[in-house]
Amino acid sequence: MQRWLNELRHGWQGTGEPSSVLSIAFAAFCLMGGTSLRGVVALFRPDSPFSLYLPAVVLAAVFGGLRVGVGTLVSGGLLGFLLNFGDTPTGASRLALLAIYLIIGALVIWGVTHYRSLLARQREFSQRLIQEEAYRKLVVNELQHRLKNQFLSVLAIIRQTLQDQPEAIAKLDGRIRALSATDDLISKADDKGYDIKDLLLSELGPYGHVRFSLDGTPVYLPAKLAVSVALMFHELATNAAKHGAFSSPNGLLQVSWTVDEGFLSLIWDEAEGPLVKPSGHAGFGTKLLGSALAAFEGTTDLQFLQTGLRCTMQCRIPPA
Repeated sequence: MQRWLNELRHGWQGTGEPSSVLSIAFAAFCLMGGTSLRGVVALFRPDSPFSLYLPAVVLAAVFGGLRVGVGTLVSGGLLGFLLNFGDTPTGASRLALLAIYLIIGALVIWGVTHYRSLLARQREFSQRLIQEEAYRKLVVNELQHRLKNQFLSVLAIIRQTLQDQPEAIAKLDGRIRALSATDDLISKADDKGYDIKDLLLSELGPYGHVRFSLDGTPVYLPAKLAVSVALMFHELATNAAKHGAFSSPNGLLQVSWTVDEGFLSLIWDEAEGPLVKPSGHAGFGTKLLGSALAAFEGTTDLQFLQTGLRCTMQCRIPPA
């Protein structure tokens, strides 16, 4: 009984083909229902010997497919032609009604069959996408695992090479772990996106929480934008550690952001650091800061003030 119920559910949902016995039984049940309904309606409208079998044809075709639908159509035509309820039309008029019934039923079966084929292709396409997504996640997880191992290998090489320079080891260790933490954050975040504050804390945490302040409401960035923003934060933090606010004992950093109608505006403002001047040529970091937000209608403006570097970023947040 449970097996038949499962077949009935899968057949009606279109996720599987029911057995021939169950399909025929379902079609017979529909025909019985149509005949019973026809007997009741004949008390008021005796001139409708075939039309009430069309719902049975639709249900049977949806459930059992083309052959079951055609069989139900023919069986309904025979029942309508042979069974008499009240003053039903006879002769040529009944043959005309039968022809109309068969034409309409054939069109209905064609429509239902076409719809079932579209659903089948859609399910196949969705299943393929699910499999590809599962494979993509597997590959990404493997790459994340290998990347983490590479970070650990680099740290081991640094400690071995700079054994007599503990301060240098501590600085490099913090930077590399910050980059690794950002990668982990992006890889583990959920579908709603990545909080910009989490990205900043992941990148700036190793420099000490008393060295920076963050001011802004929670803003969730889609994955592609979050990756670009995280790379920019890493580049700015690295520059601050080498030449800016974090290279000075008294240096401070303030990061503030706002969102207006889906447009993000962020200000990276360094203070109390050494005097910062633009370099003579644009290196990789400068090019990255200038182009990372181009795909999001974004711009980046670098100002080398007396108080320190100020970077203003603006971009549109795409739908997640």
